[in-house]
Amino acid sequence: MRHEININNHLEIFETNKVAKQAAGAVLMQEKNAVVLATVAREEKMVEEDFLPLTVQYIEKAYAAGRIPGGYVKRETKPGDNETLSARIIDRSLRPLFPKGYAYPTQIVVMVLSADPEVDLQVMSLNAASIALYLSDIPIKAPVCGVRIGRMNNEFVLNPSNSELKNSTLDLYVAGVKDELLMIEMRALANKQNGQHCMNELNEDDVLKALEFAGNAILRGSNEYERVFAAYRKNSKLEFKIETDGGKIVDFIKNSYISKLKIAINQMAKSERASEISQIAKEIENEASAIENEWKIEDIEKALYLCKRELVRSQILNENKRADGRGLKDVRKIDIETNILPNAHGSCLFTRGQTQALVIATLGSDNDAQMSDLLTEKNPICEKFMVNYNFPGFSVGEATPIKAPGRRELGHGNLAKRALHPSIDTDYIHTIRLVSEILESNGSSSMATVCGGALALRAAGVKSEKLVAGVAMGLVFEDEKYAILTDIMGLEDHDGDMDFKVAGSYEGITALQMDIKLGGIEQQVLKEALYQAKEAREHILQLMEEANQNIVVNEAILPKIEIFNVDPNKIPDIIGQGGKTIKEIIEKFEVNIDLDRDKGEVKIAGINHDFISQSKEYILNLVHSKGSNKKRDRKEVPKFDIGEEFIGKVQKVVEFGVFVELRDGVDGLLHNSKFKEKLEIGNEVKVKVAEIKNGKVSLNLA
Repeated sequence: MRHEININNHLEIFETNKVAKQAAGAVLMQEKNAVVLATVAREEKMVEEDFLPLTVQYIEKAYAAGRIPGGYVKRETKPGDNETLSARIIDRSLRPLFPKGYAYPTQIVVMVLSADPEVDLQVMSLNAASIALYLSDIPIKAPVCGVRIGRMNNEFVLNPSNSELKNSTLDLYVAGVKDELLMIEMRALANKQNGQHCMNELNEDDVLKALEFAGNAILRGSNEYERVFAAYRKNSKLEFKIETDGGKIVDFIKNSYISKLKIAINQMAKSERASEISQIAKEIENEASAIENEWKIEDIEKALYLCKRELVRSQILNENKRADGRGLKDVRKIDIETNILPNAHGSCLFTRGQTQALVIATLGSDNDAQMSDLLTEKNPICEKFMVNYNFPGFSVGEATPIKAPGRRELGHGNLAKRALHPSIDTDYIHTIRLVSEILESNGSSSMATVCGGALALRAAGVKSEKLVAGVAMGLVFEDEKYAILTDIMGLEDHDGDMDFKVAGSYEGITALQMDIKLGGIEQQVLKEALYQAKEAREHILQLMEEANQNIVVNEAILPKIEIFNVDPNKIPDIIGQGGKTIKEIIEKFEVNIDLDRDKGEVKIAGINHDFISQSKEYILNLVHSKGSNKKRDRKEVPKFDIGEEFIGKVQKVVEFGVFVELRDGVDGLLHNSKFKEKLEIGNEVKVKVAEIKNGKVSLNLA
């Protein structure tokens, strides 16, 4: 059945009961020339464990953009980072909808079958997945609606096209159901204004206005989806796990073990706390009451969890006290050390309480940029700023193997990237890679990555416009009472109702991420959280500014870049036949060279200033000597006679031979095929000129 909906600046066409009819729910959605298939499938048997077994996959098919996958394997294999991040957004938006006690293994799959360069596939895919879920026999109260908000000429724009978003100063992605916001992702988009780099942070009031604008669109969209599809929902006959209050076990714990549990809760580290609670469970298991009533260890552990959660939340709401003794607005103690790694370009060890991030900055050339394919872009995009986040098991006291980064690692790295990117000039000449190694974690390691990353950039000599700091906020809500927590630790994240991360400068917010577990948040509470986060951010920024004043940049190991232009027609002369010439230059002078054929731009990067200057002079001599029908300037390149002999020192050893010093600062190449003995730098060797071509001297042994 075909359904056409004109809503939120888009005409959306849905086909139901047409494809994938054996799935629990399926919908084919089209917007302009983009088509996605969203399906929901579930198992008939519930899992025994107490969690929601939901998996979300977002898959981009190469044929959707008329392409064949690159590489040796000509088919789609593991998902790319963009696919993983898109799947994560869908998961975070839909997960809060599932009813309590739902424990059926469930898979939501979104496949992009046709891509349109102007269509936002993330928003479209979320809405398609939401409708497929709503049509299934899984009882959710209403469909989720996702929208993206841009800002152009100081006006908010609803669901801008991909080309419009490139001219926006804001990228705000919000998902919700009815009047409840469930998931928020925001980033400021830097641009040039009057030739100057501008970060375009948003102040707290503007963020609230943007969220209100998004909320109105979500309400319209969710209501319209419900109106169109409510009649086509499948009847639900599912049974759910009955949540118990722990009964006698909870009463026993409260009467006999509440003091021990309080001590365990107040253990600072997650590993210590888990160990203490596990020990309490074993003690209770050996009690007479447990033996008499045949209490199972898993039931005891569940009851302890219920008591723990109640204790943590009660302390916060009724005593304004947190497990580690802090007040609601207090930030944990912060320690900052910079450039602790002697041979890294820049490094920062950022420690906040029991969360510790070692962030390392590495500067590279254009060749080091990350290339990636997007279905909505004709050509691969080139990313010159990268943030990689690693979370080894030892950071939380677990003996787990180091694996490839998962969704969480990619998501946290992406959040830090979005927070820091606006502070870096869009014309910055180096490619930058930040790597965050989480050495210890007890809450908000992604925000520690932001703080450490901002200082690692400064430690590497990167002139970022402003320092950026991040802080994680929490919310505990019970009946009419609520409490907003600053700088939450892992325990408060787990037992709280909201995870709210805010990053920015003194002037405003550059990135924001929010997930709400309780289903919606009032505007006034959100406003309080934003301004409380601002206070914490300013406190952290003050400490970071002090650390910034003490940074000693190690200029000796930082790469340098020389940029100049030549006639674009001379670029092939620099490359040489089969890349031979440019390879020889790179080997001889220990540099990296990037060439722009269209503009004739030459970028030379390296550590040694002298080698960069020499390679530049070498290239300029090379292109000048290639002037059409012009004789070489004899003053630029000394004259050598064929057969002329020299006793010279080896100046450079390369893969294909050695360079031998002749005279007047000119070296000649003695190829590997011309000698057998091993030659090293400084060895004297007798050579003779064999050939002179394009200003390069080839030698034989004399």
